[in-house]
Amino acid sequence: MTTDVALVLAVLLVTIVLFVTEALRADVVALLVMVALPWLGVIEPADALRGLSSGAVVSIMAVIIMGHGLERAGVTRRIARPIARLGGASPRRLTAVLLASVGSVSGFMQNVGAAALFLPVGVQLGKRGVLRISQLMMPLGFAAILGGTLTMIGSSPLIVLNDLVTSQGEEPFGLFDVTPIGVALLGAGVLFFTFFGSAVLPARRTRLDEAASHQRDVVEAWPLVDNIEEAMIEEGSSLAGSTRREASLIDRFGVHVVAVRQLGQTTYAPSTSTRFAAGQRLALLGKPDDIRRLAEEVGLRLRSRPKRPLVSPENTLYAEILVPPRSSLVGKTMREVGLRRNHGVEPLVLLSGGKSFSREFADRELHAGDMILVHGRWKQIRDLHPKRDFVRLTHLDEVAVAPKKGLRATLCFLAAISLALAGASLPVALLSGALGMVLLRVMSMDDAYRAINWRTVFLLAGLIPLGIAMESTGAAQYLAERLFQVVGGAPDLVVLFAVAGLATLFTPFMSNVAATVVLVPLVMGLGRLTDVDPRAMALLVAVCAQNSFVLPTHQVNALLMTPGGYRNADYLRVGSVMSALFLVLAVLGVYLLWL
Repeated sequence: MTTDVALVLAVLLVTIVLFVTEALRADVVALLVMVALPWLGVIEPADALRGLSSGAVVSIMAVIIMGHGLERAGVTRRIARPIARLGGASPRRLTAVLLASVGSVSGFMQNVGAAALFLPVGVQLGKRGVLRISQLMMPLGFAAILGGTLTMIGSSPLIVLNDLVTSQGEEPFGLFDVTPIGVALLGAGVLFFTFFGSAVLPARRTRLDEAASHQRDVVEAWPLVDNIEEAMIEEGSSLAGSTRREASLIDRFGVHVVAVRQLGQTTYAPSTSTRFAAGQRLALLGKPDDIRRLAEEVGLRLRSRPKRPLVSPENTLYAEILVPPRSSLVGKTMREVGLRRNHGVEPLVLLSGGKSFSREFADRELHAGDMILVHGRWKQIRDLHPKRDFVRLTHLDEVAVAPKKGLRATLCFLAAISLALAGASLPVALLSGALGMVLLRVMSMDDAYRAINWRTVFLLAGLIPLGIAMESTGAAQYLAERLFQVVGGAPDLVVLFAVAGLATLFTPFMSNVAATVVLVPLVMGLGRLTDVDPRAMALLVAVCAQNSFVLPTHQVNALLMTPGGYRNADYLRVGSVMSALFLVLAVLGVYLLWL
């Protein structure tokens, strides 16, 4: 063992200890590795900084930006709807549907691309309250990693494998040669999280959970029925021809008209001068019995489950606003303030003097400290905040949904993935998609900068030099050779488990491609010496290069660590079970199918 090899292995050991004990933040540990290696003289300073410009880091930054763009354009919410419908209110069914969807997509695109597509989908599903976001992010990421074993183009190690085996004089693998093993791995992962996920996953509230719960808290805190139904004004309706003020639907029925659609135009929080007409679609907020009574008396046709609802959580929300002491509105009536006319929001409830009013409060004077519950679009409610007359008390999600940009966002994402599948450089392809979203005004460049999670970036950038050092100093080859000396005459199953274990050990600290490139020639040579099929050994290495669950060093795990609010200990606890399950199934799959 040379001095450089000893130093690199020492750094590796210290890194593992710091990750496991969580004595320091994961990104701080990674930066310590980046700084320590050149100071120890095992790599050049330029190599230590290569992680900041590596393809993996650029890819992560690009997919975060594209994920933000897809969420901003409302694409991920549309994807979330059918998954939520299939999953229903059952946590197990929702988990199974989501993970099967992610894994299936991941079989035909890069793992990190599949994770980026479904990350905001998982967040949207978490906001529905069936499961917390921390109970969805890690399974989602693991499913993306497992799905990468479904085809020979599902992950980078499997993509490079054919070049490695043909250079050794062996036949290349077909596209679906690995599929039986991949199906077993993905199926086991889905079943594990479906039935045992609640026992091993953290159920802590994340920042995203807090933001998502605000709307539920607002509705629960006020005497409000959060029920919105749509109706069509029929010919001959007594409502047709009258204005909203003349109809007095709030005072007569306790029902609010929160949106009106006519001739392709939707008006939210329509003013009291809005005139009703036959053929208009109305979004009505109130108790179901009150809405049915209204429909029967004035001649409306209720529309159950419209394909494109006028009002949904994607485009409207509830908010609490406070009248501050120095507001110019103090002493004015609600009618004079004109929340609908001047601010585009629907006033639902007034809390004044310790009493709440949901009807006949248009002529009540406002006092300092009064609170008003309103309903409206994101932009209108956001614009209430800077005004001196109101203080918005309700937290808003940072992402404003712009559904009209959905097609542009989707085309940019699909173009990026298509370029990668066509053979273009993955970082360049993904960065092109991210830049396309900026150029097509799905988001601004400032939005793109704000979307990037720099903790994730530095976690990956700091650990990449460790993989470089392990390869350049010969530390990786040293460990592999020592292991092969031990298992050289052992039974086939023992040899396979040793190979799988070594690939699993290398992957968290080297890129999975680097681990594959280093190990495949060695294991194929060992296979020839031990009469084990060299192609089977090579396939096992490439599959087990996906076994990256114990630490958040894989690109997918790093991407989801912050949204899920995870700590290293969470990956160690859940990932160790998944890693053991992965090893057993991968080894048995190769043994039964190839030997």
